[in-house]
Amino acid sequence: MRRSLLALALLAAPAVAEAQTYQFTYITHGTAGAPFWQTVKNGMDEACAALAVKCQITFLQKTGNLSEELNALNAAIAQHPDGIVMTLPSDTIFTQALQDAVKDGIPIVVTNTNPKKELPGVGVLPYIGQDLEQAGYELARGLSPQFPKTGPIHVLIGVSIPGQNWAEQRAAGVERFVKEYAAGNPGRDITFKRLDSGTDLAITGSRVSAYLQGNPQTTAYIDMGYWHAGVAAVLRQENVPPGKLLMAGFDMVPAALNEMKRGYIQVQVDQQPFLQGYLPIVQLYLRAKYKLGGWDVNTGKALVGPADVDTLLKLSAEGKR
Repeated sequence: MRRSLLALALLAAPAVAEAQTYQFTYITHGTAGAPFWQTVKNGMDEACAALAVKCQITFLQKTGNLSEELNALNAAIAQHPDGIVMTLPSDTIFTQALQDAVKDGIPIVVTNTNPKKELPGVGVLPYIGQDLEQAGYELARGLSPQFPKTGPIHVLIGVSIPGQNWAEQRAAGVERFVKEYAAGNPGRDITFKRLDSGTDLAITGSRVSAYLQGNPQTTAYIDMGYWHAGVAAVLRQENVPPGKLLMAGFDMVPAALNEMKRGYIQVQVDQQPFLQGYLPIVQLYLRAKYKLGGWDVNTGKALVGPADVDTLLKLSAEGKR
């Protein structure tokens, strides 16, 4: 995959003699300190270098601050770049700004988070990222073989930022699987509960720990990001043995991988953030240079477990996974 992407970039790259230099802007809903978004940036940087284009990336001061991201989008539109890559964690707040971009002829590629519906006056934008609902479903299904074979099962779903579509879509996928699992095991007491779990390791650890104290029967905790690594840290401090609470979540960040290595996290989903940084720049370049249409890419829902940790830790440290 990597070799083919580089080949595509090199084939598409301008000759040294060409004077045309394109300018692309990448807008995220994450912070600069988040390892996930640094991997996205690494993918963007590599594509921009291969294609000899100018790129800038915008991070937020607080993860998921939609008004801050909207301001960044409006500022980008005012600069009239040759294309904008952005996340769309809301189905409504960005519509007017996107309509302005369409009127100005600025191509938009959506990555990482995407509305499930067509935006009025904007249409369906090309999306390069994970099928969020399906990934949530596959994550829960991947964890389910480790559920107890008898007795009740209670699954806690950490909805990291309630109302934002990436968290809601993933949570919907988890819920869909748990409901199917319950229907397939009618003689057992199988339940789930949603929790506003936050997007900070310490906060998520504290909120989930408080829930567990009141609900010690909880079988599994499934996070919509990687913040369950904070739960693992709390469990370890409280001398709770690995595996007593099953845990699963998203992304190959070192904090989660290290807790998987310790046995506190059983399954993770890899949405390949490097591709989410790399491929949108390639698309915008080809659209600007050859007037090609937009295209979608599902960057994946691959499940990883403890056997994969050592290899992934190395790649994660290199900013590739």
